[in-house]
Formats: sequence, C-alpha cells, structure tokens
Amino acid sequence: MTAGNVAAQSAASPAAREVVVSVRGLTKVFKDFWGRPKARAVNGVDFDVYRGEVFGLLGPNGSGKSTTVKMMLGLLRPTAGQVLVFGHSPRHVATKARIGYLPEESYLYRFLDSRETLRFFGDLFELPPRERNQRTEQLLEMVGLAGVHSRAVGEFSKGMQRRIGLAQALINDPDLVILDEPTAGLDPIGCREVKDLILALARRGKTVILSSHLLADVEDVCDRVVIYYGGKIQAMGALKDLLTERDTIRITTPVLSRQTLEKVLEILRSEAPADQVQVDNPTQNLERYFLEVVRRAREQAQETSGATSANRLAEYLQPGDQAAPDRRLERFTRPDTAATPPPAQPVSEAKPAPDTAKLDQLLKAQAPAPEPGPSSATPAPPTPEPVRQDLREADEKLKNLLKGS
Repeated sequence: MTAGNVAAQSAASPAAREVVVSVRGLTKVFKDFWGRPKARAVNGVDFDVYRGEVFGLLGPNGSGKSTTVKMMLGLLRPTAGQVLVFGHSPRHVATKARIGYLPEESYLYRFLDSRETLRFFGDLFELPPRERNQRTEQLLEMVGLAGVHSRAVGEFSKGMQRRIGLAQALINDPDLVILDEPTAGLDPIGCREVKDLILALARRGKTVILSSHLLADVEDVCDRVVIYYGGKIQAMGALKDLLTERDTIRITTPVLSRQTLEKVLEILRSEAPADQVQVDNPTQNLERYFLEVVRRAREQAQETSGATSANRLAEYLQPGDQAAPDRRLERFTRPDTAATPPPAQPVSEAKPAPDTAKLDQLLKAQAPAPEPGPSSATPAPPTPEPVRQDLREADEKLKNLLKGS
C-alpha cells in the first residue's frame, strides 16, 4: 500500500476506511512521589489509524512516542483523553488477542531455543498444538532462523533476537501489529526483509504502527506519519504530501546526445536562472547497491552459520480466506457458570507392605510409653522380646563400626 492508495481511500466510503486506532485528546502526565506533575509526556494528541495502512510515529528521544504506544497497549492509563483499539479499550481482553507487539528491547527467555520460544508464545494464545507447531516452522523459515532453531536465544546476536522477536509478534496472526524499532541491530539484508514483510502485511489488510528513529526505513514503508516534539504532534500527513517540494521540478530522461542536451539546457536557462538549472546522473542509494552485491555473492551458494535470508511470507499470514473468529477468549467475558464437581471416587484402603509394617513396629518399640493419667488412652502393648533383642544387636553392631572407624 502506498501513499497514493491512502489518497484513493480518502474518497472511499467510511466502511472502506475502517478506523483501527482512534486517539482523542490523549494526555499523559507523570507525577512524582508527592503527586506533583513531573513531566507531561503526551499533550492533547489526536489522530486515527486505518485498516491496512502503515502508520509511522516519529520524533526525537523523549518526545512521547513510546508513551503513546504503551497507552495503545493498555500498559499505561491516560491522564486525559482516550484511546480506542477496534472500538474498545486497550485493556479489553479480546482486543489484546488481536494485537502483536515487538518492544524496543526483545524480552526473551535466554535458555529456550527459537522453536521453544515460539511454542511458548503460541501456548499463551491457546493455539491448538498442531496449528502452533505449523506456525512455528513457517515463522522460523520466514525470518531466516530455521537453520539455527536448536540454539538458545541467549546466544543470538541482537539482530537475530530481533528476528525471533518479530516472529513471536506474529504468532497469533494479529490484525494490528505494533513495531518499536523493528530494524535495530539488523544488517542491511535483514532491514530490507523486515520492510518487505511490513508491506506484505499491509497488503493483506493488517494495520502496522511503526515507531523508529531510522527515517529511511519509515520513508520506505509508511503511508502516513506523525512527528512528535515536546509531547505534541508537530506534523501529520501522507509522506508524499509532506516530502514533495512544490517549487521545483525534476525531469528524468534517457541518455541524450550532446547536441540535444545543449538545446534542452538553452530552453531551460531561458526560463530560469542558470545557477538553478542542474544536470547530473541519477544515483542509487547505498542499500540498493549493497543488496545487489550480496545477491551476486549468494548465487555462489556460500554457507553461513548465522541468520539466512528470509523466504516467502509464512503461509498462514498470506492473503486468503479469513479464518472463523477466535472464540477461545470468550471464557474471559461470558458470565461465570457454576461448575459441577466431578463424582467422588471410592478410595480403597491400601495395605502396608511387609517392610513398612515391620518398620512401624520398630518405631513403636522405640517410642516412650505415655504417662498414666486421667486423659491417657489405652496403654500400648509391651514390646515383644524378639524385637528388643533385634534392637540390642543393631546397637552393638553400630558401636563396633564406630570403634573400627
């Protein structure tokens, strides 16, 4: 989906412009121990995020991006205003099941391998074992970690941890994906693959909110952006509209002969000052050149012990018929029903084994007899003489062993 698609959707019906995230008057004020205002992190923010678009949150450190994301996830409560996700509060349990989140730092269990990590997160969403295992294998293949699935994630580099973190954010097939610095620590190949994945998710109709300091990444994938500063939105709109310089025009042509070029320049200089007319050869960016060099090297089929280039989008994330609505979380919202206790099972008395019975008999023989009194129970039977003889012999053997040592 491109900025042109967003412009086309603006004229579409409201149903085609389904609002996924609605933010109105959002304000967050952090207070100190005494309840006094300490920092106004977000100050009266308004914006909407629509279904199927890639929306960027930009701004310098401390501008309010991360605080806004945490309020979208229900991790922080707004001081004023509101956030609605799919028309509900972010704390709504069924709404949380439709969100995938990749935090800025990957919080992973370092002693689990990548396959165990994805299965763990799949269990949190109560995925059936067969579906969970299928998604795990597809995601590992998609993020390029299928060849290192047996390594503990604590041994991974930061870039490989971002890959497994991205996979866990997609294990539940979310409708809203929130990515905080998804390309941090990735090599150029990984960055390109993550951006391609984001575009593929948007084409399927999923909504992606991207928070990043890497402006080149945002420019490559985002349809619209908001730019924060001081907790307020300083600019918002489609990237094409924000970045277009209306007072200049660029003309691109194939290679021209010198005579033709001089004629074109003569016409241009007659209409504009000569110092404002520039002629040069277009250049490709470094990322494109780097990827081309690696592509040629990869044709030699050289092996690597790290992450490999990702393959096609995981099968369950590809466009197709949407599955039936997930009803596994209805138990959190429906009224409680009285549970019928299972019928009691008869308990049969177990007979002590012969060795246990003999041990109990020996312990009773060593226990002191209860003192007589009004509340004393029936006196214990006297210890048989053979048992006393066994105890004396055992005591003599123990003394001899101690003397020998």
